[in-house]
Amino acid sequence: MNRKELKQDFILLNVGYANHNADWNWKNIQSPFARIHYVKNGNAKIIRQDGVYELKKGHLYLTPSYTKHGYECNDILELYYIHLYEDFGKNLSLFDMMDFPVEIKADTLDIQLIERLININPERELKYYDPRSYDNSDTVAYNIAIQQKSPLAFEMETHGIINQLLSRFMVQAVYKNENIEKRILKCIYFIHKNIDQTIDIHDLAEICCLTKDHFIRLFKKEMNCTPGKYINQKKIETAQLRILIDDVSIKDIAYGLGFDNVSYFNRLFTKITGERPGKYKKKILL
Repeated sequence: MNRKELKQDFILLNVGYANHNADWNWKNIQSPFARIHYVKNGNAKIIRQDGVYELKKGHLYLTPSYTKHGYECNDILELYYIHLYEDFGKNLSLFDMMDFPVEIKADTLDIQLIERLININPERELKYYDPRSYDNSDTVAYNIAIQQKSPLAFEMETHGIINQLLSRFMVQAVYKNENIEKRILKCIYFIHKNIDQTIDIHDLAEICCLTKDHFIRLFKKEMNCTPGKYINQKKIETAQLRILIDDVSIKDIAYGLGFDNVSYFNRLFTKITGERPGKYKKKILL
């Protein structure tokens, strides 16, 4: 994989320090932005589909965007938090390309970087810790606007600190696509570049110079899912982000992603996220 493909633009949404007392208990969080936590003291758990992670003092934790998870805290917990919006456009997300470790041991420099990030980004702390209070379009748009109006020197330093912290996880990360058959990898890039269009399986097969049946078998072998399922998953993830960021109707989002049947889009959104798009939108706008 070309290193240029890994250059992503992360925008800081929130950063701050929190002191909890058995009040960090939330379920079914699935945000279009990533989270980094540093545990200063105390005990808690991050519950994900791939396992339950006991938080340890002096460790950093990374939760990629669109990762369904929850928190469980029955005691004192002191931590720093960082929320990041990844502006990848029609490219692959960094989290699409690489599998990152959930937990790494932090060092003194990491703490200094986080504290510096807080100092140069005032008023970016969470006022409320319920995800519904910050997982909404108004709050995200507001924080993006603040970041874009930040003095250039602080904006550059913020990006540098974010990249430095992410690089700590990247040391142990592995490429998801490193061993994927080149023809399938080419199709994956095509899907992301054309996520707002109707994507025909026959066209993907032609890109690979394969018959449709052969292409589907090869894609499933390489990606552990059918091409149709992969396309739908990425379209719905894009829809979640647009619901959060763009002030447009559900119908316009569906049409803007190449769906010509809004009812089908609604059913697909519900199947993948567990909620109808209208309910999802109302929830994040609370």
